[in-house]
Amino acid sequence: MRVVIVTESYPPDVNGVAHCAHQTARHLAERGHDPLVVAPAAASGGPGRTGECPGVRTVRIPSLPLPGYPQVRVALPSRRVAAALTAHRADLVHLAGPFVLGARGMAAAARLGIPAVAVYQTDLAGYARTYVGTGEAAAWRRLRAVHSAADRTLAPSGAAVRDLRAHGVPRVRLWPRGVDTVRFHPGHRDGALRRALAPHGELIVGYVGRLAPEKRVGLLSEVCRLAGVRVVVVGDGPSGPHLAGALPGALFTGPRTGPELARYFASLDVFVHTGPFETFCQTVQEAMASGVPVVAPAAGGPLDLVAHGSTGLLVPPGDAAAVRDAVRALAASPARRAAYGAAGRAAVEGRTWTAVGDRLIGHYEGVLAARRTAVAA
Repeated sequence: MRVVIVTESYPPDVNGVAHCAHQTARHLAERGHDPLVVAPAAASGGPGRTGECPGVRTVRIPSLPLPGYPQVRVALPSRRVAAALTAHRADLVHLAGPFVLGARGMAAAARLGIPAVAVYQTDLAGYARTYVGTGEAAAWRRLRAVHSAADRTLAPSGAAVRDLRAHGVPRVRLWPRGVDTVRFHPGHRDGALRRALAPHGELIVGYVGRLAPEKRVGLLSEVCRLAGVRVVVVGDGPSGPHLAGALPGALFTGPRTGPELARYFASLDVFVHTGPFETFCQTVQEAMASGVPVVAPAAGGPLDLVAHGSTGLLVPPGDAAAVRDAVRALAASPARRAAYGAAGRAAVEGRTWTAVGDRLIGHYEGVLAARRTAVAA
């Protein structure tokens, strides 16, 4: 089938929406389908080829940086979206995290009579609460309008399914995210890297992800005060300068990708995620694939991923003392860390991008079959 993926973000961007869109395009091409990606232009202003999927054509839409957060690009109004759908003779439109560009993609699909699947990936209402202290209702109105127009909305976790349904979004189904279980593997644990990160043999507690207000990375402040613990923060973002002062003794590595990122994950003793607004939380799944026990908030996507007391520990969202106490408990028991890490690895071994991608194609086929039935009636 011919699928146009309209995504709010795409490599070289490093975030969940970009990664999932890239994996979707790759899997469709590998399965013999014909995907086309429509995405905002890269920050460089050039063609933005870095990280694009080989053999998959990408149409870039002119974009501007989001004020205060230049790593995020927002596509400008353009007729190229509808033109791309028409030129590709799309059978179906896949809207990845639709809000701005995705809303235009949804409108174009509706005008052209093309079925659309909308993939919910970002808790924009939570972001509105974090950044401006208001606007949740407006964010949900926008999300509801876009997703209600789709033939099917795919949510990545049980919590996301419940949120969408509670806010009146119809036709919601579960579609989780995959993980590269070859790249993220306990075998990539690196003794030399561990010595560089913790030269005195400290327990290495890591966070991997964007450094932004909604991620609440400052909750690691209490962990930084634990004796014999080294906090390692991998990533970048607008909160970086503030966090450097808020997390005394923490090591900030900057962003890491590819095999190097896999070595960092596998070389941790404990992975901590602090953000309460995750619709899925890919980094938790990557840590589990790497055989690392996880501490995460009991909210959103981590509720589906972390089995409390088996693969990691869930803590009340926003509670720095609870994060500290969970790390302290794991620090005191190497056997418990090893058991949680092994159980986490076993839990995600079947969640490959290939398996998840085939489930997505099943959703596409269901939507197309429903459209055919409706037309025949």
